[in-house]
Amino acid sequence: MTTFKRLWVFAMFAGILISCSSKTESDSNSSDLGSSVEESSEESSRPSPLEVKDGEIAGKAFKVYYGSPAVKGREIWGDLVPYNVVWRTGANEATYVELSQDMTVEGKSLPAGKYSLFTIPKESGKWTVIFNSEWDLEHGHFQYDEKNDVLRVEVAPVWGESLQERLSIDIENPGLVIRWEKLQLPIIIQ
Repeated sequence: MTTFKRLWVFAMFAGILISCSSKTESDSNSSDLGSSVEESSEESSRPSPLEVKDGEIAGKAFKVYYGSPAVKGREIWGDLVPYNVVWRTGANEATYVELSQDMTVEGKSLPAGKYSLFTIPKESGKWTVIFNSEWDLEHGHFQYDEKNDVLRVEVAPVWGESLQERLSIDIENPGLVIRWEKLQLPIIIQ
């Protein structure tokens, strides 16, 4: 093969490669845009919207991220959320908290960081509140592994008369308060 033919074949091959990679790149860009639009659309159509609460506890930055389900006339405690079973304390992916500095939870030390927040509801008596080092769990309690628990504390629930339709987790005195249906679970954090 002559040098001219080799250069011509090389140029054709390079042109095909450039053409294919440009097409792939633009295809991947448009698919990225499509997935962003899809994610935004999915986020706004979630039955249990994602909530992010940002505040301070004892002068230290604190955030909580959770899916906020609604009661919708359902029996919550002991049915939708079974007793004596780990619950992701929200909907969809695992609920998680982010602490900017070391804190104490119910008098026990919790180092700064991100933690998934789980609870074990009980029919009577105190509930178990769990901070787990695996905070980025897409499927909530289905991926929960007790060996990654960093802290477990016991917290007394308070039952009221008025119904709260949507789950809320608020940064307020005494630290973090979980409310849903007729439950109020105040977790002391300092």
